[in-house]
Amino acid sequence: AFDKTIEKDNSLAVGFFQRGFVHLQLEMYEEALSDYHMAFSHLRKNPFIDYKQLGLRHILYAWEVLYSTAAAQCRLQQWQEARVTLDKAVVWRPEGRTAILDLALERVQDRLFLEPMQVPPGEFFRPRKKDVEQLDSKDFLGKPKVISSIIPNDEYIGFEPLRPQKQGFYEPSVDTVR
Repeated sequence: AFDKTIEKDNSLAVGFFQRGFVHLQLEMYEEALSDYHMAFSHLRKNPFIDYKQLGLRHILYAWEVLYSTAAAQCRLQQWQEARVTLDKAVVWRPEGRTAILDLALERVQDRLFLEPMQVPPGEFFRPRKKDVEQLDSKDFLGKPKVISSIIPNDEYIGFEPLRPQKQGFYEPSVDTVR
C-alpha cells in the first residue's frame, strides 16, 4: 500500500517515513534507511510538515525522521553514523525538548538499538467529505444543443460574437407573415 502511495505522490515524505518503519519491522534495514533518507529529503529543509489539511492528523517532524534514520543505522551496526545523525536531530528538535535525543545518544554510545518513531497507530488519511465529493467527474461543457435563430431573416450559421443590429432586419418578411 505504501509503494502504491509513493508511486502516486513521490514527494510524500510521510509515505516514505511510514514505509521505512514497515521495512524496519520486516528487518529490511537497507530499504528502511533509504526510505528515511528520502523522507528527510522530501521535507525540503522544513522543520515539519503538517498533514492535517490532507486528512492525516499528524505532523511529521524532521527530528523524528532523523531519529528513525539513526534507529535504522543502529540495526546496520553503523554506530558512528547513528551518532552523527542524532547530533543532527538535536539541531532540528525544538529548543528545550531534547531529553529523548539525549537518551538516544546514550543508547547509541552503549551500542543499544533504538526503537524508531512512527505515525500513531490507527491514524489514516481520511480526506474531508467535501474534498472527496470533488473527485467525481463533472461535465462542465454540458450536452450539445442545436440552437436556431428566432430572427426571421437571419440565415447565419456558426459561432461569432454579437453582431451590430441593422434597421429593419428584425422585421418579419411579407412571405413569412403569409
